[in-house]
Amino acid sequence: MSTGLFLITRTRGPGWNAARSLEAQELWTEHAGFMMALVEDGFVTLGGPILDTPEVLLVAKAATAVEAERRLALDPWTLSGHLRLVRIQSWQLRLGKLG
Repeated sequence: MSTGLFLITRTRGPGWNAARSLEAQELWTEHAGFMMALVEDGFVTLGGPILDTPEVLLVAKAATAVEAERRLALDPWTLSGHLRLVRIQSWQLRLGKLG
């Protein structure tokens, strides 16, 4: 099965504490470690918060959107409700290159 690119949008969920910064959220260390592992194994190629919004954008490589969703379901911040999935969109890179 071939690998495709996906744009993944997540947003803050009910577990997010608006009084705390990103790095001061509960389970920050666990979430950051989980996300870095996704980068290291090649699943996430780019990612970060969309400034001035509660959303986060990831560019990920996966065989299917279901696979991408399944992998993110294991994120400590998904499990705690800090982040929730908004959408996964199949994406075709036409300009530039990844990696």
